[in-house]
Amino acid sequence: MPATPAWPPRSAPRLFVPGPLASEATLTLEGNPAHYLARVMRVGPGDAVIACDNATGEWACAVIEAGKRTVTLAVRERLREKEAVPDLWLCAALLKKPNFDLVLEKATELGVAAIHPLVTRRCVADKLNPERAMTIVTEAAEQCARTALPELAEPVRLEALLRDWPEGRTLFFADEQGGESAARAFAANPGPAALVVGPEGGFDEAERVAIRAHPQARAITLGPRILRGETATIAGLAVWMASCGDWASS
Repeated sequence: MPATPAWPPRSAPRLFVPGPLASEATLTLEGNPAHYLARVMRVGPGDAVIACDNATGEWACAVIEAGKRTVTLAVRERLREKEAVPDLWLCAALLKKPNFDLVLEKATELGVAAIHPLVTRRCVADKLNPERAMTIVTEAAEQCARTALPELAEPVRLEALLRDWPEGRTLFFADEQGGESAARAFAANPGPAALVVGPEGGFDEAERVAIRAHPQARAITLGPRILRGETATIAGLAVWMASCGDWASS
């Protein structure tokens, strides 16, 4: 006899939904989530959907009804608890929209706990659409099977970030003018951390001095080449994850 297919199948659509979820609950989705399931994924009664609520974890659900404007799900069983996310913040200067979209997406996929957009003197942008940014973060989390969304803070000026920096969190400064090897610095300073990355034109000299003067700052280098802001972000996060994050423990 053929083996019984696993349920829910790995191909089941996955999305974040309002919560908290619980076994045997019924959930009715409207708007974009309903459109995605009914019109894009074309789910029907009995089909599986994997739902996350950013609170209790990941749940297997079955479609009860898929209409033109709503989709109703029956919550069946919890598949995973909400994950423990490595305690790393990304403090990234705002870039041109497509480039910062990439930063939001890849930082989420790489597993950061929080994203703090920065406004610096050489930023070409000083605003961020919070709804659009959260949509990018959520879709990236769905794609990479995260069960916890990163916190997305409002943009803040560099001066305010440094002034209000919490004690006990190392501030790794990706300085294009040089610093300690990123891998060595990360390994020597485990614990709560943040990576600070500059804008297209880099930090100006006054900003560089201010960051380096902060008592919790550690200047690091990401190699001999000057990297674009989005490239430096991806590279720095990857090295930290391999040294101190969940790559190191997997």
